[in-house]
Amino acid sequence: MSEVNAPARAASKNAPARIVVANKPSPAPAPANGILLITGIMGAENCAAVVSKQFGLAVESVSSRKDALAALRRRAYSIVVLDTSMAESVAGDADAIFKHSGLAMPLEINFAISGCGRLVREVRAALGRRQLEQAAAERAAATSLESNLRDTVAGLLLQSQLALADPSVPPQLADKLKLMAELAGSLRKKLDGANITA
Repeated sequence: MSEVNAPARAASKNAPARIVVANKPSPAPAPANGILLITGIMGAENCAAVVSKQFGLAVESVSSRKDALAALRRRAYSIVVLDTSMAESVAGDADAIFKHSGLAMPLEINFAISGCGRLVREVRAALGRRQLEQAAAERAAATSLESNLRDTVAGLLLQSQLALADPSVPPQLADKLKLMAELAGSLRKKLDGANITA
């Protein structure tokens, strides 16, 4: 018995090892609801704490381009604040950071002459702009969806009415077409009513 299995064991020892990697779902990205503060100025942590308390958002403070890019790879932010002195120290730093900021609102502030009060005002204005932009995007998406839905309903209503006008349509099919026409007409009235109230 052992002699029969010996070649198999030898073959298995000589065979290349196979590594099986389990397919694990990638973690969902964190929601964009924080602020990234990029500055090497002293007291940046205190300023980050003030901003965090003022807006109830997590504020992460980093002091280098490398740390900033690493933070942007880890999660998304609502606002990315870059110290002007860091942006001007190395050519292309600001472009690289803002390029990886995704949908975050970019802010550039000179921390050498601006205090936390100025930062709070700039962040408040940026958050307001972000909310307005999101509201405008939502309205545009809703308008586009409504327009597409209206076109589809109008097409269903027209085609069902044309089919009902054909005398060769069997009675059973005619009943289904009538129901389809009624449903399409009802949906069209609801869309018209929603447009009036809006």
